[in-house]
Amino acid sequence: MSSTAIFGGTFNPVHNGHIKLATDVGKNFDIDRIIVMPSKIPPHKKAEDLASDNDRLNMCRLAFEGLKGFEVSDYEIKNSSISYTYYTLKYFKETYPLEKLYFIMGGDMLLSFTKWHRFEEILSMASIIAASREKDQYAELLRESEKLKRYNSEIYIIKSEPFVISSSEIREYVKNNKEISCYLPNKVVQYISENKIYEKMVEK
Repeated sequence: MSSTAIFGGTFNPVHNGHIKLATDVGKNFDIDRIIVMPSKIPPHKKAEDLASDNDRLNMCRLAFEGLKGFEVSDYEIKNSSISYTYYTLKYFKETYPLEKLYFIMGGDMLLSFTKWHRFEEILSMASIIAASREKDQYAELLRESEKLKRYNSEIYIIKSEPFVISSSEIREYVKNNKEISCYLPNKVVQYISENKIYEKMVEK
């Protein structure tokens, strides 16, 4: 059976940690394609200093271009509503009805998963791959996945090296003219510089 994984996020900006997590999944699972999905309006967190939809989409395309098995989708970006995972998975389940569907998330998202919109139906549509990226989080995620088994879920917990900096810290680095080239692909760094992304955002 062919398979597709959805890797969603704000990607504001996309950085090497996102790429490492996605490629780790590709190495450890027999997945035919991983679809990178920038969100329009993220439901689970406040989006501060949010770059434009087009800029975040372009940065993702630059970050993942040339990586075998990866695609970048504008499905959520094109929608004007909040980017609920349920509706995204429903769309891709209908698009690839004969394929096994996975959804990739960070470990912190799994810990709040039962608060997600129609989370039980999400579990019925896709297997979850959650990444443990913080010290001592792996055991906690295993316990949470055990609790979710009551919903007949299929959840995989993988260990992924923690990334040394967050997207919000990268945005602050840009505003303060600090070096960011070690945290992002060169093409993304160049795109941010040429288009003055985050530099033009003023603290509120």
